[in-house]
Amino acid sequence: AASWRGFAILVLIGGFFGYMKLIAEPRQEAASTEMFAAEQFFKNDEMDKALNGEGKHLGFLAIIDKYPHTESGKLANFYAGSAYLSKGEFQKAIDYLEDFKSKDVFLSSGAKAMIGDCYLELNKIDDAIKNYEKAIATSNEMTTPFVLFKLGVAYEMKKDNKKALETYKKIKSDFPSSMEAREIDKYISRLENL
Repeated sequence: AASWRGFAILVLIGGFFGYMKLIAEPRQEAASTEMFAAEQFFKNDEMDKALNGEGKHLGFLAIIDKYPHTESGKLANFYAGSAYLSKGEFQKAIDYLEDFKSKDVFLSSGAKAMIGDCYLELNKIDDAIKNYEKAIATSNEMTTPFVLFKLGVAYEMKKDNKKALETYKKIKSDFPSSMEAREIDKYISRLENL
C-alpha cells in the first residue's frame, strides 16, 4: 500500500509540473504578449483601445476573460479600473479595482487609493475614507503622504475638520521631506484659524 501512495504522490507532482510547463507557462506568455499592446494604448491615453483592443490585439477586458488566473490577467483588472477611473466611469472602476489582487504593496495600495478616489467622486465620503485608510495600511514611505493628503481632503468634505487637521499634521510630522509636506502648512493654518 505504501508503494501505491508513493506512486500516487509522484503522479500528482508530475501532473503539477506538467500543468505548469504545458499549460500555465504558455498561457502566461500569451497573456503577457497581449498585455503589451493594451499597456501601450493605456500609456498613450487611448483608454477605449486599452480596454477593448483594436481588432488585432486584445484589450484589458478580453485579457481578464481569457487569462483570468495568470499574473497578466490579474494585472489587467488594475489597468481596467485605472482606465475606467480616467474615463469618469467610477462604479466600473471600483468593480475592476476590487477584483485586483496582488502581493505587490505599491499596486495594492494604489488600487485601494483609486477606489477611494472613485467613492469620493460618487460623493460616498465614508467609503472613500475607508479605502484611503486601507491604502495607508498597506502603503510605503513614498505613497503614504499622498494618500494621507487625500484622506485629509475627504475628512474636510465630511466636515470633520478635527480629523482633517490631525491627518495634515501627520504628513508634516511623519513625512517632512515629502512633496505633500511642502504645501501642508497652508492647509493646517486654514483649519486652525476656523
